[in-house]
Amino acid sequence: MANSDTSGGLTAEERDAVKQRAKELREQEKAGKSRAAGDKAVLEAIAAMEPDDKVLAEGLYKVVNEVAPDLVPKTYYGMPGFANAEGKMVVFIQAAAKFKTRYATIGFEDRANLDDGDLWSIGFAVRNWTPAVEQKVTDLVRKAVS
Repeated sequence: MANSDTSGGLTAEERDAVKQRAKELREQEKAGKSRAAGDKAVLEAIAAMEPDDKVLAEGLYKVVNEVAPDLVPKTYYGMPGFANAEGKMVVFIQAAAKFKTRYATIGFEDRANLDDGDLWSIGFAVRNWTPAVEQKVTDLVRKAVS
């Protein structure tokens, strides 16, 4: 992660993400667990992304809607994500441009059923949305909600 102008231990990008998360929580409280409100927020977050990140987020959005339609779209620190029925995040995408990294990351929170013994991956770097990437993400999301 790029270290630009730190204050209080957080980079400017991290402070912006925290502010975005506080705003999201206020908006989500007003909207309740509305799928329509969440979908609107996620689609707006995707639309605001840089072109390379947007393609990846659109791919994740498509996969989750096909494989795990019970997950509810919602933003997570300004990033498109999907939560379970309790409103807890399961999967999200962090755009490369958000923290000035060289790749986007598809992340899974602890509610995802990806357990594989004593050690398993919960974050996946992604640079291009290819058929192979789509298949891998499909398999991961399917397992995450199993």
